[in-house]
Amino acid sequence: MAGAWIDRFFPAFKRRSEIVALVDINEHVLHAKADQLGLPPQARFTDFRRAFAEVEADYCTIVTPPWVHRACVEAACKRRMAILTEKPIADSWKDVVAIYRAVSRARVKCTVIQNYRYNPPMYTFRSLLRDEHLGKLNYIMGKFMADYRSRGAWGAFRHEIQHSLLVEGGVHHLDMLRNLSGSRCVSISGYEWNRPWSSFDGESNASYVMKMANGVVAHYEGSCSAAGKQNNWHQEYYRAECEKGEIEVDNDGIVRTIVRNNRTGKISTKEIKLRSPKFTGHSHVIDAHLNWMSGGPKPETTLDDNMNSNAAMFGAIEASRRGTVVDVATMVEKATAKKTPARKR
Repeated sequence: MAGAWIDRFFPAFKRRSEIVALVDINEHVLHAKADQLGLPPQARFTDFRRAFAEVEADYCTIVTPPWVHRACVEAACKRRMAILTEKPIADSWKDVVAIYRAVSRARVKCTVIQNYRYNPPMYTFRSLLRDEHLGKLNYIMGKFMADYRSRGAWGAFRHEIQHSLLVEGGVHHLDMLRNLSGSRCVSISGYEWNRPWSSFDGESNASYVMKMANGVVAHYEGSCSAAGKQNNWHQEYYRAECEKGEIEVDNDGIVRTIVRNNRTGKISTKEIKLRSPKFTGHSHVIDAHLNWMSGGPKPETTLDDNMNSNAAMFGAIEASRRGTVVDVATMVEKATAKKTPARKR
């Protein structure tokens, strides 16, 4: 993934942002990419703590597995260095909270990548909802279906970890449902599970219902053992039921509005011309982060905002474990509350 950042994402910003050092525990990868960038030996590290101690930089980009995020963020905060990080924020709610508090204490800028918001089909879908093209939003359905029945089909480690679908996939999809609803999740219920024919050690199926603060309800369905129709990455299915009709996007990437005339009963379907922001995907978030670093507006996906998406994900895990509705709003309130100093007696 770091290779994708170097080869595909950062080149568009080479006049605004310069890579001054690399860290990777794989020395072959480290030196191959450092050679490509022309970095000297003293700018190549296998230990991130040494890198933070020795390198002068305005911000760092964290593209490590989720369970390493906390240590990297805390090292950056010690240097008062801004952060641009991949999602999820961490692989446990405890570490998510620790990261939030470290960033808050250090008062550094932290942006979380949520690239799916800024792909043209979903950007168009969201624009129709925010323009109230078909009136007020009622509820949303989101579906991810991928055939990963062969061990290693989704990268070896994802077949080995717990909560594989939610941690590696649901973090995108629950954020997208938040994004489309224009609100935050206040409660979640449902289940994650595995089946005997699965190629995963952890839970690889999910079905959840989310209640949003603005009254919108969202349903999420996901499977890594999909043996039929595929709604894989960048081809997820979303449907929004609105006052005057519905908006839909399927694996063909075409955004459609579907409206029924309640007098004649006639159904009319219209394909919507895609809208696109100046930058798409990862590049959109990188651009927003660099603008913020230069004194511009806060990105949509700052750490403060993305806490709500991660809380929904970890709330989903807890809802399945307990078999009950989880109060996501309270999770976020407790995590982000400022502690008042104890009074001296």
